[in-house]
Amino acid sequence: IDVYGVYYIMQKIKWLIFVLCSFYLPMAYADDLSGVYDCKGLDFHEGEYTGVVTMQLEKNHSNDNYQSYVFTLEVPGFGIYKGFAAAQGMTVGIYFALDDKANQDYGVGIAKFYKNKVGKLAFNKFYYEPNYKGGNTGTEDCTIR
Repeated sequence: IDVYGVYYIMQKIKWLIFVLCSFYLPMAYADDLSGVYDCKGLDFHEGEYTGVVTMQLEKNHSNDNYQSYVFTLEVPGFGIYKGFAAAQGMTVGIYFALDDKANQDYGVGIAKFYKNKVGKLAFNKFYYEPNYKGGNTGTEDCTIR
């Protein structure tokens, strides 16, 4: 093999390593999203708010491809929203409900998890509440402590 042959083989090896890492690295830290997250939200009806999300992995109901979580959101002035979440990698579906059922403050959300610029786990969530004040939506941006 001449110099050009070696160069060609090295380029193919680099390409193969890149492709393999592209599939593996996004999942390298996705197995357990458990933690306490500080959140800032924007609710269509209530405006801006802050809260604390706690997610705890349910190991007995999780496997290599899918994870299950107990989900809690504490919002000062509103209460504690309890729920659960189902994840596939870094995409998470979330159900939540306020303990006080009188105003029908419950809903579902979809969250995309990622590592932020400083390497901390974070997520962006969009949520929908079908019965709260005639229907409601909002977003949250959360970062792990």
